[in-house]
Amino acid sequence: MNRSSKTAAALAAAGILAGAWLPPVTSAAADGPAPAQARVLWGDVTIPPGRDGVVEAAGFTGPALGTGSTLTLTAPAGARVTGAPLEAPGYRGAVAADGRTALYTAAAVERPWLGGTFPFVLAVPADAVPGTRLSGCALRLADAEGVVRATGGCQVTVGLAPPTLAHPESGVPLDARPAIAGTAHPWAQVTVTDQDGAEVCTDTAGADGRWTCTPARALPDGPNRLQAAATLNGVSAVGEQVQITVGETAAPAAG
Repeated sequence: MNRSSKTAAALAAAGILAGAWLPPVTSAAADGPAPAQARVLWGDVTIPPGRDGVVEAAGFTGPALGTGSTLTLTAPAGARVTGAPLEAPGYRGAVAADGRTALYTAAAVERPWLGGTFPFVLAVPADAVPGTRLSGCALRLADAEGVVRATGGCQVTVGLAPPTLAHPESGVPLDARPAIAGTAHPWAQVTVTDQDGAEVCTDTAGADGRWTCTPARALPDGPNRLQAAATLNGVSAVGEQVQITVGETAAPAAG
């Protein structure tokens, strides 16, 4: 498996992909309009700043275009396409050196593009603003002569990286109102919940991404679980759960 394949597999396992949507489709060709039924279904994807994500093209319903036909992705503004990791036989993937485009070429497929799903890896810059929808992500499906038979688009949204909950540490006995702290995207609203989903405390991350809060109410004795969630500009992310224990052996609260 090449590097792009490993990247795509890891991203899919991490649950980065979102649901598919069907944008308005137009077709054009030098020798006349494309078949009326030809269309391509695009997916949408949410990618945190500085991360990679996978968008998948699927659902072409026109006539088989034959060997040598191509499916091309143009990356949205501010992003780069870094991989075309499809492993299915009969297709060749390639990425332009500048990262603006990538394409698949049908090399030895009886009915290319029909029933297939074609992944492209996109990289979002670290300074991208969460909640922004990057414009210009485009699809072009052409026959072996280069005549465009279908076009489409995809929706790429800048997401949030999951917040961290660095304190308290897992397994350390705690008092009923422990200081809770971690990191998140700067200015994100952070909410900490317990094992029942009840709100424990909230804070807003500072310019350095650090946040801290103290439970407004005492946590019950015994085992519990804390989890931080961050929200900014309409997008959100959930961090890992931290197992805690509140009990009589905990150190008394400062002050």
